Amino acid sequence: QLKLVESGGGLVQPGGSLRLSCTASGVSITPFHIAWFRQAPGKEREGVLCLTRNGVNTTESDFAKGRFTASRDNAKNTVYLHMNRLKPEDTGVYYCAQSGLPWCTLVPDNVGRWGQGTQVTISS
Repeated sequence: QLKLVESGGGLVQPGGSLRLSCTASGVSITPFHIAWFRQAPGKEREGVLCLTRNGVNTTESDFAKGRFTASRDNAKNTVYLHMNRLKPEDTGVYYCAQSGLPWCTLVPDNVGRWGQGTQVTISS
């Protein structure tokens, strides 16, 4: 069955960039729409961006527009989240997830399977 593992988190200064990876094991990631979520301390988990299985279309939250993008390399069974112009309020645990719907979703309740998360900290 599908297992997702995130990597690439770390400490970055404000204004910097970071690329997160979401690598699948067990099965191919190709058929799945993959979404990224994040959760800041004391806050609810929120959707960041979802990339369709064809890698062409994305659904983004307002805060992600113009700063975050996603891509996928099916040969590596990996989806990436590219984050630019990072702000302290982007700090949190970032999760990748398989959409549980036939389309992309940024609603946590509609997720089929979660990764374990990777910590992103934006601080000077």
